[in-house]
Amino acid sequence: MATIEVRDLTRAYGPVRAVDGISFSVGDGEIFALLGPNGAGKTTTVEILEGYRTRDAGDVSVLGMDPATGGSAYRARIGVVLQSAGFEEEFTVHELVRLQTRLYPRCHDPAELITLVGLDGKSGARVKHLSGGQRRRLDLALGLAGAPELLFLDEPTTGFDPAARHHAWELIAGLRKLGTTILLTTHYLEEAQRLADRVAVMRDGRLIALGTPEELRAGSDLPTVIGFDLPAGVPADGLPTLSARPSVALGRVRVESHDPLADTWRITGWARDRGLGLPDLTVAPPSLEEVYLALTEETAR
Repeated sequence: MATIEVRDLTRAYGPVRAVDGISFSVGDGEIFALLGPNGAGKTTTVEILEGYRTRDAGDVSVLGMDPATGGSAYRARIGVVLQSAGFEEEFTVHELVRLQTRLYPRCHDPAELITLVGLDGKSGARVKHLSGGQRRRLDLALGLAGAPELLFLDEPTTGFDPAARHHAWELIAGLRKLGTTILLTTHYLEEAQRLADRVAVMRDGRLIALGTPEELRAGSDLPTVIGFDLPAGVPADGLPTLSARPSVALGRVRVESHDPLADTWRITGWARDRGLGLPDLTVAPPSLEEVYLALTEETAR
């Protein structure tokens, strides 16, 4: 069953079609990443799904309701974490979270929620004394206050250091295990690759790609990069014949291969037959970030 159903969604601002007839669905308990460059139409799409912006045409169903007419009954079932939000600076963390939870018919325990987002050591601290990363954790706590069935996350780890970002990823993955459906927008492509079950890429108001990260990578026709250090005493022209011509720079061999299994087998067989070691051999398939850049740059051209 789908938590979100979108069919032929359109929204224009004057002559500009910010959203141009897009269709997609998000399944129950799925983490769905909506990606695209600035101006692609992501924000307009998400705001329509949240019920904060009207649409010109198309059908939208979220949790079985139309966000445009769902009212408070709809808003009680969703959580929203904006890219940036304002706080009452004089409140403590616990006071603000407790206040937010009391606005919902069902809610998390404030103390448990504060611990969940990693702010248990700051429960009594005033908001004005929090760091940027701690404020972002507070954003997440407030978005989860009503124990939402569907959570909208807009750039959830902006301002986080690497350790805090990984903690947030673990938290988001844990919410999925509890059955929460998540729609994620992010410019951290590693974040989307780590978390998302499926990814949609928008450009100029249209969907240009949709699938799992693995499906997008497999369908990209980008090469797998094989690299290794050139063994001592081996000239650059002494390398085995491969499906693509190797390049050598600063003693490092690089092969952009469209047949990585066969090429890796040839390289390792060549080294074994000559008694050579390849301690720094790497085989790197295209990342989601590389696929994303190829998709958006191709469309731009």
